[in-house]
This record gives sequence, structure tokens and C-alpha cells, in this order.
Amino acid sequence: MQLFNRNISFAELRELVIYRKRKELSRFNKFMLWLNYLAMLCIILSYCARFINPQTFWLLAFFGIGYPIILLLNLFFVLYWIIQWKPIALWSLVVILFGWNTLSSFAQIHFGSELPNNKDIKVMSYNSMLFDLYNWSKNSESRKTIFTMLSEENPDILCIQEYYTSEQKGDFNNTDTLTRFLKTNYSHIEYTMTLRDVDHWGVATFTKYPIVRKGKIDFNTRWNNMCIYTDVLINKDTVRIYNMHLASIHFGKKDHQFIEDVIEKNDTEELEGSKNILRLLKRAFVTRSRQAAMVAEHMRSCRYKMIVCGDFNDTPSSYAYRTVRGDLKDAFMESGRGIGTTYAGKIPFQRIDYILHDESFSSYNYKVIGETITDHYPISCYLRTQTKQ
Repeated sequence: MQLFNRNISFAELRELVIYRKRKELSRFNKFMLWLNYLAMLCIILSYCARFINPQTFWLLAFFGIGYPIILLLNLFFVLYWIIQWKPIALWSLVVILFGWNTLSSFAQIHFGSELPNNKDIKVMSYNSMLFDLYNWSKNSESRKTIFTMLSEENPDILCIQEYYTSEQKGDFNNTDTLTRFLKTNYSHIEYTMTLRDVDHWGVATFTKYPIVRKGKIDFNTRWNNMCIYTDVLINKDTVRIYNMHLASIHFGKKDHQFIEDVIEKNDTEELEGSKNILRLLKRAFVTRSRQAAMVAEHMRSCRYKMIVCGDFNDTPSSYAYRTVRGDLKDAFMESGRGIGTTYAGKIPFQRIDYILHDESFSSYNYKVIGETITDHYPISCYLRTQTKQ
């Protein structure tokens, strides 16, 4: 009302008009704003993915697995509006921070490291991709490189997914080699497939602690997926180790070629390729939700301290991860650094391998071993028994 109660000069009126025009969005910025709305909707849906079973509504799972890219898109809009001094920047920022639990499972900042003592447990999980049995890496020294790395890391507990060993004499008796390299006679190996009575595929846990009980959770699948549990004696306590490999997507050669074409922007059979990729992803989401439920149910009956390792083939934004994790702690979230990518394939920023533990332990010195010749990076951490107050 004060504007109409006094005379204003032409210069003041001109400044007022310019100010109002500055506050208005240009046509391009209006378009960007709608894209921003879409990005915010997508990130909210990605938060929901971990709570909705893919068997009920599988579409949400795609937003969960796409969270890293959706996050980067929203961060782009935050910067875009900040550069223009637009308060709209706060919108995406608030939505990003609203999903703090998801963000902290994707990226962490921890400084320093601790010196382990002889009572602490070094745990390592690794999808060995059959120790490069079929020479996918095109590297004749690949198997030797893997065993050298494992020997240098020297974990007290080693959980391996996509395990392969042969009883024939030769280079691929991996059980004997690992027993020798890790200086232990304690192992728990279960097979999902055996050929010619001597060649075995499965899941394996090697430990420097005496094993008192072994068991498995059979997923009843023809694929190389299984969960095994191994009870070991550590400092007079029985600790159960779960080692699992949840359902893979099972991309075929054509699917991998399609993904490469998309990345390289080669337009070849886009529609048909997209349909097949979506079909395989949907099937994997649903299958993993069933397998995760089986593991979680088994874990609820466990009366021992627990360490859980494995290749979940799914991200922290997924229903499968949330189901298995339950009340357990994630070693990466406790002491990891950076983004924590564990998948070395074509899809970027994917953390699909995990070390979890119950509140009986605290974890430190979590690391992703950044050099690998398989499609997974090995991960490791130290676990320290929590003293009772």
C-alpha cells in the first residue's frame, strides 16, 4: 500500500519492473523447472523402492537401482539454480537430504584409520568370477594375480561367490591353492553345479577359526546362486557367517552388446533390446526379493553373533538389501570412504557387494580394493568385538 501513498520517480518504477522481470523465469528455465520436478519425483520414488516388494510393484525397483544417476541429476539442478541465484535450488537440495539414509549408504566420508590388534577379525568378500576360468579378462596371469592379492590381504574370514574348483591335477584346484595361500585348513564349500564329477561351481567360505557347524539355504535355482552359513569358534564365542550370492540379471551376449551400443550411442535394434533388458531386470528383482526373504527368515532364528557377506546383485536402495540387512550394521556406512562402488562392469556407481554385522561388533578400516580383473572389486574390513558396559 505504501507504493500508492507516495509519488515514485520514473527511475524507481523502471527498477521495479526490471526486478519483477528478473524474478520471472524465462521460457527455457520454465522447461528446466519441469525437468527438475521430474527429477525430484524420480528420487522420491527411488527412496520408496527399498520398502516395496518387487513382487507387488516391480517398477519401483528400477528407480532404486537408478538412484546414483538420479542423485547426480538432482545435484545438477541444485548447481544450475544456484548459479542463477534462484531459491528453487533449495527444492532439490531438500529432497536429496530427505533421503539421507539412502545417500549415506551410497557415499561416505571417514578420515583416518585404526591399527588392528590380534583379537580383531579381518573379513573379506569377493565375487571371484570363477577365478577367470574362461579367461574373460584376456590375461594369462589373471588367476595368479587373484591369488597373490588374496595372499597379501590375508583375511581371517574369506567369503567367495562364483567359486570354482577342480579335483583334477592342474592349475584349477583352487581349494588346495587357497588352503595353502591362506594357511588354513578350515573351509565350507557348497556346490550348485558339478560336471564330470570333478569340476565344481558354488560358494565358499575360508576361515582361520575352527568350524563347528555348516549349513546352506538352497534357493532351488539352476543358476549359481546360494546362501551358506558357517558357525565358527572365535575367542570362545560361536559366530555365524552367512555367505550369499543372490540372483544375477543373467544378461546374454546380445544384452551386453546392446548396453555397449547404448553407452556408445549406436542405435541398433533399440526397442527389442530395451524390452529384453527390462524383462531380465524385472525377473531378477522379483527373484532376489524371494531369496532375500528366505535368508532373512533364517537369520531371525540365529542365536549367535552374525557376520553377513555376499554379492547381493542389488544396491542399497533395493528391497533385497533392506530385507537382508534388517537391524544389522553396514561396514561401509560405518567406516567406508567415497562412493563405495563394488561393481566393475558397464553400469557405473553400483555398490552390490556387502559386509554386514550385528551390534556385537564394530567395524573399521573398510576398503574397496580398487584393482580387479573380474567384474567385482573385493571388499574388506576389520571387526572388533564390542565390550559389554
